[in-house]
Amino acid sequence: MKRAILLSAFLLSQFGTSQLLKTQGEKIINDKGENIQLRGLGLGGWMLQEGYMLKTADFAGPQYKIKEKIAELIGEDGMNEFYKAYLKNGITRQDIDFLKKAGFNSIRLPMHYNLYTLPIEKEPKKGENTWLEEGFKMTDDLLKWCADNKIYLILDLHAAPGGQGNDVNISDNDKSKPSLWESEENQKKTITLWKKLAERYKDSPWIGGYDLINEPNINFTGKNINGTDEMSNAPLWKLQKEITEAIRTVDKKHIIIIEGNGWGNNYNGLTPLWDDNMVFSFHKYWNNNDDATLKFALDLREKHKIPIWLGETGENSNVWFTELIRLLDKHNIGYAFWPMKKIDNIAGITNVKTTPEYQKLLDYWKNGGEKPSKDFAKKALMQIANNYKFSNVEIKNDVIDAMFRQTKDSSTKPFKNLQAPGKIFATDYDLGRIGSAYSDKDFINLWVSDPAKRSEWNSGNQLRNDGVDIYRTKDNEYYVGKTETGEWLQYTIGSKVDKTYTFEIKYASENDAKIRIEDASGKQLASISLSSTGGNEIWKTASAKGIHLKKGENKIRIYFENDGVNLNYFEVK
Repeated sequence: MKRAILLSAFLLSQFGTSQLLKTQGEKIINDKGENIQLRGLGLGGWMLQEGYMLKTADFAGPQYKIKEKIAELIGEDGMNEFYKAYLKNGITRQDIDFLKKAGFNSIRLPMHYNLYTLPIEKEPKKGENTWLEEGFKMTDDLLKWCADNKIYLILDLHAAPGGQGNDVNISDNDKSKPSLWESEENQKKTITLWKKLAERYKDSPWIGGYDLINEPNINFTGKNINGTDEMSNAPLWKLQKEITEAIRTVDKKHIIIIEGNGWGNNYNGLTPLWDDNMVFSFHKYWNNNDDATLKFALDLREKHKIPIWLGETGENSNVWFTELIRLLDKHNIGYAFWPMKKIDNIAGITNVKTTPEYQKLLDYWKNGGEKPSKDFAKKALMQIANNYKFSNVEIKNDVIDAMFRQTKDSSTKPFKNLQAPGKIFATDYDLGRIGSAYSDKDFINLWVSDPAKRSEWNSGNQLRNDGVDIYRTKDNEYYVGKTETGEWLQYTIGSKVDKTYTFEIKYASENDAKIRIEDASGKQLASISLSSTGGNEIWKTASAKGIHLKKGENKIRIYFENDGVNLNYFEVK
């Protein structure tokens, strides 16, 4: 009761700076009538894990299977202890402060229902709802951090009771139990949960909206198991209407966000709209960034005269991110990128570092062999939970730069403070758009149908998220590899004096090759022949003398004139 009173007082205090969102025609506006383009991030992997985020996808995709694997090694109590630490560390006040500083104005919270209420199979009394404080407390805390930062929080039911589709990883559903669509009990629990949430947060101006059901993907009548060919979607529209009606009995202010079938984009059979403060959400992955890929969503907006919102997108290169945001800005469409944290992540704004010990667990789960001891496994898992703390994650400044500065600014800026004389690693090329900071021939992922055939923009999947292919050596150094004729890298190098230097280049190449060095205006400074080293990680050095650097800032480009040169670093002497 005390916590509820304090929460109510906090929510009411926020109305002094109220920026409550609502819809006005095709726009989302605040209560001052100002257009609000939601620039957001989804907290994927926190309340709901997907196997690929923990590198368990090959043997445990949905969260309940991940929990089974963990419990197998450290027992049920140990598994619960791990998850307690994982949830505590996963998102904190520091994370939200950082997102505000980075430039985001909204957050999408993917919720797992089982943090708020019991599954129907575990309810002590059939048909009733047991409420769990854990999920509500996590949401309360997150909302306070968001409000303090003037960031909107959008509640997203990512895992609905029973699961909302056949893609079990995204909703953690067990196919041996009745789904959301097969169980009236699950539907009633979903409706009641949303009413409970709305009642709790009805007075908060920093709740941006209620995203009712994430990515439904189910064949009600069609042949495609994920609902992409559904023509009526009648059960989907019926349930979302019923959820809306329940919310409106306690909260008439906040935006209702609905999603179509087929992972959010199939709006066939949409019935007459049942609310005057609604937004259509759509999701976008692995396709082109042009008006054609947005046409179905733009047509929805035009037909119904209500806003559209790209509720989930990401998992691509910096080039793709910049292109997409510029396209969305052109059409006044808000967005939420996915996700914030995952292990070995180059395509997000933070990376959770893995450990050799955790890799041993992954190897055992995947391949079998000698079972790790309980003590070893618990220590390895608790270290991973600790690595999720904001203080322990790696900030991906190249991704942030691509999402914000590069969408409006085509100039380059240094990735690091590089000075002559000194050693300059190949991976420290400038921040900036492709064609300005670097040139690479494979730089986005446009494959949709078959994940196994998706191309990697950074084939080494290390360090940075541009098209540049970065690998790790056996000695844990990084190098630029898989280079092709015509590709180049730019470096901003400072020199305290006007001086001529020697460049010593550490490289590896199976064949004889050549590189050239130019300044940003195209003036050639050196041409260097590289003899074969006999292998991709057999390293040699080659020198180029007489390279003049002016006092102050110099922009230097290294061009690859042959395929297959791996570049570790160059030393300016």
